[in-house]
Amino acid sequence: MSLAEQVLEGNIRAAARLMRDIDDGRPQAIDELKALYPHSGKAYIVGITGPPGAGKSTLVDQLTAAFRAQGKRVGVVAIDPSSPFTGGAILGDRIRMNRHACDEGVFIRSLATRGSLGGLSRSTSDVALVMDTMGMDIVIIETVGVGQDEVDIVKTAHTTCVVMVPGMGDDIQAIKAGILEIGDIFVVNKADRDGSDRTARELSNMLEMRNATEGSWSPPVMKTVAQRGTGIPELVAEIDAHREFLFTSGCGTDFLRERNERHFMEILRDRLFKNALAYMESDGLLEQIVTGMGAHTLDPYSAAEEIMASIMPGRK
Repeated sequence: MSLAEQVLEGNIRAAARLMRDIDDGRPQAIDELKALYPHSGKAYIVGITGPPGAGKSTLVDQLTAAFRAQGKRVGVVAIDPSSPFTGGAILGDRIRMNRHACDEGVFIRSLATRGSLGGLSRSTSDVALVMDTMGMDIVIIETVGVGQDEVDIVKTAHTTCVVMVPGMGDDIQAIKAGILEIGDIFVVNKADRDGSDRTARELSNMLEMRNATEGSWSPPVMKTVAQRGTGIPELVAEIDAHREFLFTSGCGTDFLRERNERHFMEILRDRLFKNALAYMESDGLLEQIVTGMGAHTLDPYSAAEEIMASIMPGRK
């Protein structure tokens, strides 16, 4: 049996092996993903993002327990920083969720960023697809600690929760720009700290200043203390409310279309780059181009056009 067939039958070892092949970029994983794709699209994806130290891993641990209490199977994709020595994930997130290790209804996979920007690993979407076809009802994706422009999670998750924490300096600076715009739910974690009310109030004020269209979702601001489980039932209820909104308002259809388009464009971009790089390296063209640029006898724009014309004849 192929790995895809074993995954569809619920083989956990096969799923883990396929996820490893996907993360390592092995060509054979593509055929398995082709076989799995028709069986995907059932899981609901929840993104958890925010700055380092906001307590995202603890929050994911509590959400996992809450969804399991509802009888739902949960997959967790934890994006960890890359090791500077091996390039692998440091696995801090998986360690924090250790209490679910023996639960057959929970599958946790750590991925390293491997230099990828945006808070996600390049293989995140495909790993989430495998979890979907494993029969997971909920897939939670926890990003690596993000800044203002590292907002790729919104391209993947149905519901994006932005986690903030009081006492991290300039609250307004921390939540402006891209982070403010991507959140479907805002969570002030560690709300037992001084300043939590202020952080929640400033978030609410800034959200009210957004140019929201009529009938659009209005992001709530929640307060939680993840270590104690405080506010978790209310957060789960808001996630369920956003899910209901997506699929009753028609916004869910638009979201899925945009996500599919982005996913396809990412795959196409990756394939084109790899093909162009392989073509240049096979004939020593890359070295010639770099040498020509250094001598200013060749400009990179003309070189790129010539390469594209060579690998895609008849197109510019």
